[in-house]
Amino acid sequence: MPSTLSGRWTNGVVRSVLPNSLTVLVQPDHSAPAVSIVTHVKAGFFDEPDHWAGISHVLEHMFFKGTPRRGVGEIAQATKGLGGYLNAGTSYDYTTYYVVLPARGFEDALEIQADALRNSLIDAGELGRELKVIIEEAKRKFDTPSAVTYERLNEVMFDRHRIRRWRIGTEQVLAGFTREDVNGYYRSRYVPSRTIVSIVGAVSVETAMAAVERHYGDWSPGDGAVDPSPAEPGHTDIRTRTLRGDVVQAELSLGWHGVPALDPDSSALDLGASVLATGRGSWLYRALRDPGLVTSIGAYHYSPTDLGIFSIGAELEPHQVRPAIREVGAALRRLRSDGPTDVDLRRARALIQARWARRLESTDGRASAFAAAQALRGVEWLDQEYARIEAVTPADIQQAAARYLTPEAASAVVYLSERAGVPLEAGELAEALAAESRPAQPVSAPTPIEPFPPPLAVGGTTRAGTLHVPLFTADLLVRRKPGVPLVTLGVYRRRTSFDPPNEAGVGALMVRSAVRGAAGLDAAGLALAFEGLGGSLGTSIAGDWYGFSASVLTEHLGEAARLLRSVMLEPTLADDEVIRERATLAEDARGLADDMFRFPVQLAFGEAFGDAGYGLPITGLPETVPRLTPTLTRAWHKTQAERGRLTVLAVGDIDPERAAEILAGLYSTPAGHDISQLTRPPLEWHRGGVRALDRAKNQTAFAMVFPGPARRDPDRYAADVWAAIASGLGGRLFAALRDRRSLAYTVMASSWQRQAAGALVTYIATSPEREEEARSAMLEELAKFRAEPASEEELRRAVTYLAGQAEVQRQTSGGVASELLDAWLLGSGLDEMEDPGSRYRAVSAEAVLEVARRCLDEAARSEGVIRGHA
Repeated sequence: MPSTLSGRWTNGVVRSVLPNSLTVLVQPDHSAPAVSIVTHVKAGFFDEPDHWAGISHVLEHMFFKGTPRRGVGEIAQATKGLGGYLNAGTSYDYTTYYVVLPARGFEDALEIQADALRNSLIDAGELGRELKVIIEEAKRKFDTPSAVTYERLNEVMFDRHRIRRWRIGTEQVLAGFTREDVNGYYRSRYVPSRTIVSIVGAVSVETAMAAVERHYGDWSPGDGAVDPSPAEPGHTDIRTRTLRGDVVQAELSLGWHGVPALDPDSSALDLGASVLATGRGSWLYRALRDPGLVTSIGAYHYSPTDLGIFSIGAELEPHQVRPAIREVGAALRRLRSDGPTDVDLRRARALIQARWARRLESTDGRASAFAAAQALRGVEWLDQEYARIEAVTPADIQQAAARYLTPEAASAVVYLSERAGVPLEAGELAEALAAESRPAQPVSAPTPIEPFPPPLAVGGTTRAGTLHVPLFTADLLVRRKPGVPLVTLGVYRRRTSFDPPNEAGVGALMVRSAVRGAAGLDAAGLALAFEGLGGSLGTSIAGDWYGFSASVLTEHLGEAARLLRSVMLEPTLADDEVIRERATLAEDARGLADDMFRFPVQLAFGEAFGDAGYGLPITGLPETVPRLTPTLTRAWHKTQAERGRLTVLAVGDIDPERAAEILAGLYSTPAGHDISQLTRPPLEWHRGGVRALDRAKNQTAFAMVFPGPARRDPDRYAADVWAAIASGLGGRLFAALRDRRSLAYTVMASSWQRQAAGALVTYIATSPEREEEARSAMLEELAKFRAEPASEEELRRAVTYLAGQAEVQRQTSGGVASELLDAWLLGSGLDEMEDPGSRYRAVSAEAVLEVARRCLDEAARSEGVIRGHA
């Protein structure tokens, strides 16, 4: 019989188990016209014997490769034709398939999911082709330093448990899989008793349950095979490994054995990780990132079914590895001996609570969380876990840290370049982690500031569901998005100019330095002020605009908005803080070369626009950033502040008029001059050219960039439709280069649109020996777009998909805020928010053909290439 749950997060969830043992979860939510279907199968990497290592992920790929009713690509194409987005993921203890789409397509999407899940053909020929794609995916992973470092840490930490294996599988094992292997695993693991179908969105319980009965009710029951991982013997020895490769920055991963999710200590370790490294106010951020010892730092307690791993990871310069480990050791010693303060715990708990709200705001986030909880203990576990987090005390965290996070139980992996850095030995690791703890770093208290300004009565007009209040030098855009008690706030300004080529990165340096001090607070005090409101202070800078944002609990809207105002208009930009941030920015500029996606794309844009404007990376160049001074940084801020209007956004579960009054009281008289929004003239496009670099990588990655419509060009909708036809699951490039030729795991196309220029972009990463084949195939497919119009069915699918995703992205306040920002700063204004799907529905095949003919000129293309030769 169905049962209804009514906990904090599971309110309204109805759970039912069909006679064949399939579990169904449904939560109606009509706050947005979207629905998500998540199919959760309790079979993942832990369920694979060694001779089948990686087979769960192979089967995930075969989910999309056809059934007796649907051919290769048709599952994705049919979902796209409903306006939906389809994807999947394989984890250690489960595999999940999900679709997010407009609610009107619910039953059709469910039928497609059921068909793919129950009736996969596992065709031998398709399997052979897909295995080549998966091998390319494995190579891509080997070219990602952070992924290599973390997975090698698991290998170092564990002697027998299957988590120690390279989870995607090795090329040798993958290449040997047969149809009998994959089909045997499929038939023995994919059974109703190990499957959960979770549905959240604008659909009634009755409709959803009846549809599940129709499409899954006759699925034959079965217990399925069980092949648990070997148990891990207990050990507390210290372990290290040093890797070498073609990397610019070093990667460091430290690990300790934690506990499974159901263990009473799990929540204490989760919060301990948050105290250490979640947010700018965390211990390790203040000890390592603020002074510039690392470019990034994170701590996590990952706890699948039968084990846990507590890990700390950092990206840094090779010579900083040992100082960084000593700082980690000192923080852990303090956590073991003293535990966090009440202030530390309140900050960490507020961030986790807000993170839960953001994760569960979307229908797919909730459907996935419900399914995972059900698989672990029951969907009510979600509420129980939240209650445990609320109940953790400082003493609980201190005791858990003392029990698990000791120097003698640590493991470490460091990934260094071939030419820099010294291997890390076990004795050194033990000595560094045993560092004496230091007293907590003092945090500045707020200096007295003016009283909070009273709300200011305003008028304004509402258009496309958004209240617009024009102030003298600012525009307020306020929109209600019911659901979770969060509000997304942002303060932005359109940039008046690009960075000068010899000062590339100065804008990014100003934005990143601004969060190091404002409103009488230093970096730590500012971070703690935001994090105490349940949010983190975020920065963003693009070629056309920059700004600051935070997503906080709704009742803190006013205080968060006041802090954002101070950061935007009155940052301290002290010399020492700018110099510290400059060192980190310089490391980021160098580290871009390690990114096998962003770097070739950036090289292509550099060739397209030259070393100026959009051709320069936002974070600057390794040779320009060290030359930036605090004086230049402050001058950049002064120039921008004097010329541009502010755009202030607030989207969330708020009363728009009341929120606008609060914001108007804060932003009614900002410094600056009242001017209209600035519009840049079009940028010149440099025709043709290639920028290529050789690296010791497993793949060659290249991006092609062609001139395309800018953001306000009416043809930009046709360019979006072209990209939807070309890219994604079921797209032309995906089908031709991945499905038929098995050239790559990642093949994509997009329409890039900015204020002063636009581009059509393609990307592929393949084996080095297949570079020319991939380039020729890419150009051949692009030429077809210029030769003849898209078919009626291709056009219908692409238009329906784009219109559907325009609806789906409005599930969250962050999604709505992003759409508003784009429309207001780059587009034609709030009118774009009124039925955005109508613009796509007006696009014809002839319009797409015209864009392709005008833009996809082979002679005009610019290329960026990272040429591997591992």
